[in-house]
Amino acid sequence: MTEQLSGLADDRALLGRTSTAERVADILRSRIAEGYFPPGTRLSEDSIGGALGVSRNTLREAFRLLTHERLLVHELNRGVFVRVLTVEDVEDIYRTRRLVECAVVRGLGEPPYALAGLAEAVEEGRGAAREGDWKGVGTANIHFHRELVALAASERTDELMRSVFAELRLAFHVVDEPQRLHEPYIARNVVILQALEDGDRDRAEALLAAYLEVSLERVVEVYRRRVGEDGRDGTPTV
Repeated sequence: MTEQLSGLADDRALLGRTSTAERVADILRSRIAEGYFPPGTRLSEDSIGGALGVSRNTLREAFRLLTHERLLVHELNRGVFVRVLTVEDVEDIYRTRRLVECAVVRGLGEPPYALAGLAEAVEEGRGAAREGDWKGVGTANIHFHRELVALAASERTDELMRSVFAELRLAFHVVDEPQRLHEPYIARNVVILQALEDGDRDRAEALLAAYLEVSLERVVEVYRRRVGEDGRDGTPTV
């Protein structure tokens, strides 16, 4: 927990003079998405509030917002924990991803497209793979899909998918075979990027749909072994 709190202290400057629960929630959401707080982690009000320099009431409101987003869960007399997703949650995340991400690609206008962010995420994934950093590859993969969604140039879509991708990271943390899960998607991201560089939206959408279907099968396969399917409250059963 010490390392995570040290990172939060670095984020304190982001709050500036207009510290709000929404800003605190943004920081914690990002930290969850980047893997600093794994599923099942208890979040200490005193420690996190001290690291960020915010009041207990502000932090509790931020916790409430993230609980509403299904990233946290409050357990009576125990505190606030980072949520452990169920298999049904994972399936719903991928259903949402397919609806939104494929629609973004389908709705692109005429090429060329602003693909610098996608290309950067591909290189980030390749670099992490060379270092054997498979958690980093998973982070780069999320960055790739976040940049893909950003092609819609829609703040509402970005906001919706920020929460979805943060939930997805919770699922990735439960998977105990990160290389097997993430390595194949480096090449898949490359071919999607190439299709978009060629201006072929139809091919890019077909590749993306196939990608998401395979990814769902892989994640659910492992998830069923790691988390009890009756854990509908987000409590780990392993």
